[in-house]
Amino acid sequence: MRRIISLTVNGVVRELAVEPRRTLLELLREDLGMTGTKRGCSIGDCGSCTVLLDGVATFSCLTLAIQADGCAVETVEGLAESGKLNSLQQAFVERGAIQCGFCTPGMLMTATELLRCNRHPSEQDIRRAISGNLCRCTGYQKIVEAIKAASEDTA
Repeated sequence: MRRIISLTVNGVVRELAVEPRRTLLELLREDLGMTGTKRGCSIGDCGSCTVLLDGVATFSCLTLAIQADGCAVETVEGLAESGKLNSLQQAFVERGAIQCGFCTPGMLMTATELLRCNRHPSEQDIRRAISGNLCRCTGYQKIVEAIKAASEDTA
């Protein structure tokens, strides 16, 4: 039995019929083709599926699609501005914070929430914020440096 939900994804209102057990991750990837949000562990341990739900970093693998009814969802696809990388994305590229790239969308979304709440976070603030996002490649230092650099660009 499907239920009609309405949500705004990256500024576009979407109305979809979804099964109550379907996750937000499945809706984004399979129904809307937004594959930037990654399926990692599917149990909320890795953070690769992080999106912003009404501005709050949320694991989309643990969120039912029907819970997003009436909400605004931001995905990594929505970060670019007029087809250009935003300052956070650019900082990740320039500082080598991307290796395999699997964790990058979740890291970017988590960092986006952080920078909206705290325009000039300390290194400790950054490390605390990204602690729910696992990276197997970078050792985190370059990710922290990229987020710090992006925070300095928002002066």
